[in-house]
Amino acid sequence: MRVVLLSTYELGRQPFGLASPAAWLRQAGAEVVVQDLSRQRLDEDVARGADVVAFYLPMHTATRLALPVIDRVRALNPGARLCAFGLYAPPNAGLLRAHGIDATYGAEVEADLVEYARGNHGTERVEGATDATAGPAPDCRSLARPIARLNFLVPDRAGLPGPSCYASLQRDDSSVVAGYTEASRGCKYFCRHCPVVPVYRGQIRTVPTGVVLADIRNQVASGAAHITFGDPDFFNGPAHARRTVTALHDEFPHLTYDVTIKISHLLRHQSLLGLLRDTGCLFVTTAVESIDDGILATLDKGHTAADVERTVSLCRQHALALAPTFVPFTPWTSLDGYIELLSAIRRLDLVEHVAPIQLGIRLLVSNGSRLLDLPDIRTLVGPFDPVALAYPWAHRDARVDALQKVIIATVGCHAGAGRGEVFDRVWRLACEFANADPDAGRAPVTLDGDYRRTSVPYLNEPWYC
Repeated sequence: MRVVLLSTYELGRQPFGLASPAAWLRQAGAEVVVQDLSRQRLDEDVARGADVVAFYLPMHTATRLALPVIDRVRALNPGARLCAFGLYAPPNAGLLRAHGIDATYGAEVEADLVEYARGNHGTERVEGATDATAGPAPDCRSLARPIARLNFLVPDRAGLPGPSCYASLQRDDSSVVAGYTEASRGCKYFCRHCPVVPVYRGQIRTVPTGVVLADIRNQVASGAAHITFGDPDFFNGPAHARRTVTALHDEFPHLTYDVTIKISHLLRHQSLLGLLRDTGCLFVTTAVESIDDGILATLDKGHTAADVERTVSLCRQHALALAPTFVPFTPWTSLDGYIELLSAIRRLDLVEHVAPIQLGIRLLVSNGSRLLDLPDIRTLVGPFDPVALAYPWAHRDARVDALQKVIIATVGCHAGAGRGEVFDRVWRLACEFANADPDAGRAPVTLDGDYRRTSVPYLNEPWYC
């Protein structure tokens, strides 16, 4: 049984989504080849000799990049069985079938992939994902059939490029090799735009701390000095998070890490922030998305603009850098609202904390998205675009869409520039589009008490979605 696992993109990280199923398949006796096509060329001889080829689709960009590779593999090896797995696989099952994929798996896939390789499989599909029409998506909470509980294995990273080939941690003008792991999967929440929601439907699964530590131990042996925890929300299980970071620091007291946590969780579990700092957490990524309370309510984010400000202050009190992410361009964004967002970023002294690409992100309406619950979204979007892998929409104010395109181009042209320089360019563009004086609306920076600006650590992958 010869199985090839392929990844096209995973945010500049060594793909955990290949390493974990590789461990399961190898334990089951399969001959497994893993290839990360963001770092390697497709080995056509390997593709020709495969019995099964599985494509990892964790995100939008990865799925778009995978489609021509699927076609190429199908042409090279018409007899191979092809499947796809990851968050973007089941919602796009119809489109993937048209490219020759005959099974899709979205949540807790490892055991399913073993059965598929053995020839025992069915096709998983997220109910309500139509691939063609913008009808209302069913409430994910009504579809909450239990997701499998796996006896996790330590990921097997043999055959992948080493951690030094991937995005690194930038800190104080130095570069540190970064690894990646997951201590939990899924999410308890139902944010309308999140791709985790249609697949996990409010459920989480925790990975035993011993398995997480073994995976980290192997990456440290390969040169990693920093670890990114890729959990959708590290505080979905706060007790598990506490156990994990305590054990991590006990074994690797000099290892640093970063996590992703919701605004509401940072406020609710603020008693754990000191523990994060003391166990080596350098920064916390958090999905702010907007500082407009109406947009936040529409996206069902569970926090307000005031909560964001409280969280910024709280993290500073605990000497934790915050790395906010945004979806600044939505159907409800106005030019004035965009300028208000930029003003808030400056006022809160977050310019150096925000990756420039975050200033140009546009709301993606993908298959299975809870955004399709909204009548105004269903009215606004066009037919599903199989090339863009999304339902296209145009803002009612054409200037907003034009600004977004110019900002994305500006960020791309100045990828090597400092964050402050790019921010200033974006600020002036926004003021130009809104016919505003760029020097009149600059909100002064507001700092808490004894806050002192320090260099902000970050991972140097320039893209995001």
